[in-house]
Amino acid sequence: MEKWTGEKLHISENKKYLMEGETPFFWLGDTAWLMLQKLDEEEMRTYLRNRKEKGYNVIQTVLVHTLPGVSESGCSLAPGMKNVTEKAYWEFVEKALDMAQEMGLYLGLLPAWGSLVKDGILNEKNIEEYAEFLGSRFEKRPNIIWILGGDVRGDAGPEVFRREAEILKKHNPERLITYHPFGRTSSSLWFHEEKWLDFNMYQSGHRRYDQASLGEWDDNAGKETFFGEDSWRYVERDFSYGTMKPTLDGEPSYEGIPQGLHNPRNPYWEEWDVRRYAYWSVFAGAAGHTYGSNAIMQFYTEKEGKGAYGVRESWMDALHHPGSAQLRYLKELMESVDFVNGKADDSMLLFGQKERYHRIAVFAGEDYVFCYDYNGDEFLLNLEKYMDKPMDAYWMNPQDGTYSYIATLQGVKKWLASPVARKDKANDWVLVLRAAR
Repeated sequence: MEKWTGEKLHISENKKYLMEGETPFFWLGDTAWLMLQKLDEEEMRTYLRNRKEKGYNVIQTVLVHTLPGVSESGCSLAPGMKNVTEKAYWEFVEKALDMAQEMGLYLGLLPAWGSLVKDGILNEKNIEEYAEFLGSRFEKRPNIIWILGGDVRGDAGPEVFRREAEILKKHNPERLITYHPFGRTSSSLWFHEEKWLDFNMYQSGHRRYDQASLGEWDDNAGKETFFGEDSWRYVERDFSYGTMKPTLDGEPSYEGIPQGLHNPRNPYWEEWDVRRYAYWSVFAGAAGHTYGSNAIMQFYTEKEGKGAYGVRESWMDALHHPGSAQLRYLKELMESVDFVNGKADDSMLLFGQKERYHRIAVFAGEDYVFCYDYNGDEFLLNLEKYMDKPMDAYWMNPQDGTYSYIATLQGVKKWLASPVARKDKANDWVLVLRAAR
């Protein structure tokens, strides 16, 4: 195993972003909930290397998803909080951590899926034993980020989550902790002021604007506010509190899952939806983004039969879906500038700002301006702040990361952006203005 070269993760001075030592850390995560339950060692290495080479740096996965159960790797998954030291399984987890560490990847570990807390299986009586076991076993591991919760509201067991966090922090105070919440909510609704919550995580997926109420278990309560597909609104809300903390989307609408989640007769979320959720969130100020694939989050294979949520292909096929490869262009774009000191700045739009799919997202810094335009609409930019410096303008195609030079602007107060039409199913573009070199 190679020596881990990553420095410790911490929060930026302005409290909006993550840092790895002195370097800004742009979270690009993937959703691998059942990796430890369903993959063997060789399969896991294939998956992790695929994600590493696509620019991902965090893999979100669950230690205990259901009880009881048996992994295809032959490891028992029934710690049951009475037998938390089941030897074979925890040795397998150690191998997964070693493998990720060799590739420079963090594992965002959920100690247990939230339903185990909601159903009382993990509770105030046994959480200390389990959290102490995890804390002591993994306290020296450099590549863990703890993610509590797991698709449940914080009030499903607030004291369980608080005690769990306190114990994990006791074993390694510098390790970051967040909370994966119920659909279309944020950890901030329950835990924003908790000292153990280092950054917020929200779940913006998986419903369309017209699917506020479906009569399903994951309908939202009125007090939670339904934002539809406006993923950027979660960032705005999390930044509106008196205490500033980083925030990011830990579960947007997955590539290859039905819109609304439950009915496969609905259209499916596709690669252009993946891009839209990501650019809207990040240009609103999110500290990164997590991708999700229906087939990969459950590691589906055809021999399982029907599968969950209308899954259409095996996870090995889904590894190569276009959306999973396209988010690296967003990460590379952000890492090319001082994004930590940038901000969302819709005020630069003099006209062209509209609602829903016609929203123009603007993120700007001292020497750059980025605009995400999902439908290829015209918009007028106020460039008064940049008139004294030459700015190179490009259209970036978020499908393949190519840049097409437009012009060098200097002394230009207003500029009309007019994207060209692409001959495919999407017409999203990123306008990139950078100080000329």
